[in-house]
Amino acid sequence: SAFSDPTTLGLSSNSNSTVSQALKKRRVVRMNEILSMFFIVKFLRSVIEQLRIKNDTSHRKKNFYISLQLEIAAMNKEKDTCKEEVFNTLYRDHAQSLHNFLYFKTTNKDQSHDIAQEAFIKLWNNCKKVSPEKAKSFLFTVANNLFLNAIAHQKVVLNFKKSKTTVINEQSPEYLMEEKEFEARLNKAIADLTEMQRTAFLLSRVEGKKYKEIAEILGISEKAAGKRIHDALEALREQIEKI
Repeated sequence: SAFSDPTTLGLSSNSNSTVSQALKKRRVVRMNEILSMFFIVKFLRSVIEQLRIKNDTSHRKKNFYISLQLEIAAMNKEKDTCKEEVFNTLYRDHAQSLHNFLYFKTTNKDQSHDIAQEAFIKLWNNCKKVSPEKAKSFLFTVANNLFLNAIAHQKVVLNFKKSKTTVINEQSPEYLMEEKEFEARLNKAIADLTEMQRTAFLLSRVEGKKYKEIAEILGISEKAAGKRIHDALEALREQIEKI
């Protein structure tokens, strides 16, 4: 019949195919647009997340550094030489040793005490510049400089003061006289040592300090400290042999 023939409707198979292809192209274009939008959104989300992570990391680092600085400041405050309890601890730890060091040099207890006190006063006046770890070196350096200024061109002679005790001694008068004479000559032999030899020798034999400690106190090498003590012993040995 007339209705079974597509041509009677003004349509043909070619025009149906064209419409179908056009629809497919439009669907493909639409799909590509959707995919493009999807990837763009995904990319933007990724960028935003990276910025957020970077910002969070920056804040964490900043907080870490601030916390670290506060912790270091607290530690430094605990080790502040200007704090009275810290300074008192330094005095208890080093006062006697410093006094002995100066006595070996000056042979005068009062002068040793005065120089030691002056060294501690200088430490207090410079407490903001000197950490507790460097306080000992500062004290001995200052004390040594004060000693050098005090003695200038004087010759130092060491006088050992032996405490007198009343004892009953049954030794003969001749023996006691020889012993006293020997002691006097030995003291003179020690006094005749150079100031450098005598100081190093007495720090070793009286204070019982090791070469490393003596080197730190005198500001010399450990080898130089050992040589001064060796030279002192050699000089004393020669004098004792003469005695």
